[in-house]
Amino acid sequence: MSQAIRFQAQAELAEKVTVDLEKVRYPHYGRYLEEFVPGQVFVHPRGFTFLAAQMEGFARTYLQCNPLYLNEQYARAMGFLGLVASPQMVFNVVLSLGVQNDSEKAMANLGYYDAQYLRPVYALDTIRSLTKVIDRKERGAGKPGIVTIRTLGINQNDEVVLQYQRKIMVGGQGDRPSTTPLPPSALMPAFPWVDDAEVFLPDFPAQLASGLTGPNSYFEDFSVGDIIVHSNGRTITDEHLSLTYAVGNTHPLHFDRVFSSGLSGKMSGDPIVYGGLVFAWLEGLASRDVSENSVWELGFTEGYHTQPAIAGDTVAALSRVLAAEEAPGELGKKFGIVSFQLIGVKNISAANALAKHGEDLFIKENDKKDMGKEKIDEKIFEIERRLLIRKRG
Repeated sequence: MSQAIRFQAQAELAEKVTVDLEKVRYPHYGRYLEEFVPGQVFVHPRGFTFLAAQMEGFARTYLQCNPLYLNEQYARAMGFLGLVASPQMVFNVVLSLGVQNDSEKAMANLGYYDAQYLRPVYALDTIRSLTKVIDRKERGAGKPGIVTIRTLGINQNDEVVLQYQRKIMVGGQGDRPSTTPLPPSALMPAFPWVDDAEVFLPDFPAQLASGLTGPNSYFEDFSVGDIIVHSNGRTITDEHLSLTYAVGNTHPLHFDRVFSSGLSGKMSGDPIVYGGLVFAWLEGLASRDVSENSVWELGFTEGYHTQPAIAGDTVAALSRVLAAEEAPGELGKKFGIVSFQLIGVKNISAANALAKHGEDLFIKENDKKDMGKEKIDEKIFEIERRLLIRKRG
């Protein structure tokens, strides 16, 4: 159904309307520390419909090599309904949808925890995002506080596809005007976080697709303690500005040089590369060696951006095997679960970083002060991740 409506012709009006400086408004977004109240639920605006071209483009931009994200025929042969959106794309979109409400005024993203991918995302799935405030810690007058939040990605069928927790550092309001208030309501929206969550995967075929993955990234190729030095680096250019827009992140630190150069400290200067993009490039650099034969990213935790990156920096990655175990039930006949520690460095090759820093690369940066060790300026990222990986047979 459609309707035909005739509107009046548009007339020029600017000269006829008096400029009134008493009516100036300055909309701004995100929230100050005091505006985060445990129990609040933010329903983030817009949502995001995944398109096949975007999904394939994301996988190629971030150097991902798993054919589930690149080859629709392979994905279908593995039992999926079609091309699968890479977990990194899902994570970046879900996080970015929430920035306008929860972290557009954040001074730093302090960590990612307990991320779980519960369902595949396919082309034309539409994902929306919700965030719940879990905790707020104030650290004294004039000091930024720490807010703990949980975020959900929910598809058009009201099914949770991703859930994770993160901590952000947020400054106080001071004498600045309040931000956008939550709609007045006695009841907060439902927040269907899933404890002890099940993962919904396809019925894998008796004969898995073969011939389109590398030979050295099957479950049997990983033993606890293995350190894998990924060979290539990736130089980041000003492309990161448009890539930040592409996933919908609205924090000006990542694309507004006037804003970023007006800050103080190490963040002052050129826009900082949005951390989700750095994570995606590092994961992609590792993919040929660790995840090309995976059929599912179970999730990640204890993830920290230990140093910022800017355009011109070159990032590189290393992975360390933390655990290798059988998949549960019948899955164990074809798959195993491998846990990795992923480390990112900048402006040094992964091999040279290992030769220079050795085992210190794999110690959490926040633990080093108590150990009497110096932090590593070249280290930019650390996280633990779990993959469901097919067996060679």
